[in-house]
Amino acid sequence: MASKKTGLQTRLQKIPGLIGVIHLPPLGGSPGARDLHPAEALQKAGLWAVREAQALTRAGFEAIILENFGDIPFYKDHVPPETIASLSVIAAAVREATDLPLGINVLRNDARSALAIAAVTGCEFIRVNILSGVAATDQGWIDANAAELIRERNRLGVDVAILADAHVKHAKTFSSDDLELAIEELALRAGADGVIITGSTTGRFVEREQLERASRVSRRHQIPVFVGSGSTVETLPEIVQAGIGVIVGSALRKGGKAAQILDLKRTRDFVKAYRLAVREALKGKSPVQESSKKPVRKKPVLKKRKA
Repeated sequence: MASKKTGLQTRLQKIPGLIGVIHLPPLGGSPGARDLHPAEALQKAGLWAVREAQALTRAGFEAIILENFGDIPFYKDHVPPETIASLSVIAAAVREATDLPLGINVLRNDARSALAIAAVTGCEFIRVNILSGVAATDQGWIDANAAELIRERNRLGVDVAILADAHVKHAKTFSSDDLELAIEELALRAGADGVIITGSTTGRFVEREQLERASRVSRRHQIPVFVGSGSTVETLPEIVQAGIGVIVGSALRKGGKAAQILDLKRTRDFVKAYRLAVREALKGKSPVQESSKKPVRKKPVLKKRKA
């Protein structure tokens, strides 16, 4: 049996620096798909996901994550069976369409379903909005489920990486107000393999102070950290110089708005800007580095999935 350390190292190798988000249209059973038979909704969402996955792959993204973004209003922490079934079929189709690492986020916070889908479809990671503490959200109070989730992963015997939000958007968390402490607790106490920081809402960038705090704790504990909202071509240099990864969806879409179709030019331009920012960061020191006197921590090199 693989050691705990080996398992962690395996999961960390699945965490890239640039992740593109596929905002799925409404799935069967959700209000937005009320005029469609569940099978029709599945076909529409599946074709959407495969096309976007192929476009993100061609553009040069390092990984992809699927979200049931169109299923508003979201359930708190247990989605219905038809949603799990739909996401499983779509994830399997996307898995065949690209060799990039694939992630799952079941909104709002159905982490166990996300893990199950990832396990049976061969996905590499999941996103969990609330893994530690308790949060007041637009879906109501949501309690963390780290204890159940980590044990479930052990039971399934899979090395699916867990990316967890610290001070998640569209919510007020009632754990530590200190971002550095929140990141530490997620990684060191709740079992997260990586941590995501965001602005207060979808499409809103993090405050510069938050970026610097996240960068410090990331280097201190070798915790992969990502910006999960508001990333644009203009904000990429400061993100990359801080040694932080990017999860991006809205900025790639028509008009820069969530849930719209992918804008291929925006997508290509984003990757070009990201690569340029990486090259520039490797040439010199960022303001964050100057204050800490520590080098930028490179993201783990990710190997593409074998066919």
